Amino acid sequence: VLLVESGGGLVQAGGSLRLSCAASGIIFSAYDMGWFRQAPGKERELVATISRGGNTYYPDSVKGRFTISRDNAKNTVYLQMNILKREDTAVYYCAAANTGRYDSWGQGTQVTVSS
Repeated sequence: VLLVESGGGLVQAGGSLRLSCAASGIIFSAYDMGWFRQAPGKERELVATISRGGNTYYPDSVKGRFTISRDNAKNTVYLQMNILKREDTAVYYCAAANTGRYDSWGQGTQVTVSS
């Protein structure tokens, strides 16, 4: 399994970014996909998930600002992030789950939100 994130960068508070995660080596449509993030000195936290059936979940910290989507034809999952805040600064990771546990991870992409 290979997951490759892209789209991170530096953005001002209030701005937007779209992250992409391209998957290979798996039957993408059979996997639940998720985005996680880890800020310096903090534990990794869930940002968004999308099931193989298209159901989505967001924690309150990003609900209404972030949108996860997937394109099974392109083996890619996306994370649209709007109204970014300084506290969204973190390394963002894409992950895949086939048996209910996220056990395949990308290398991460840095998102930095400046004030």
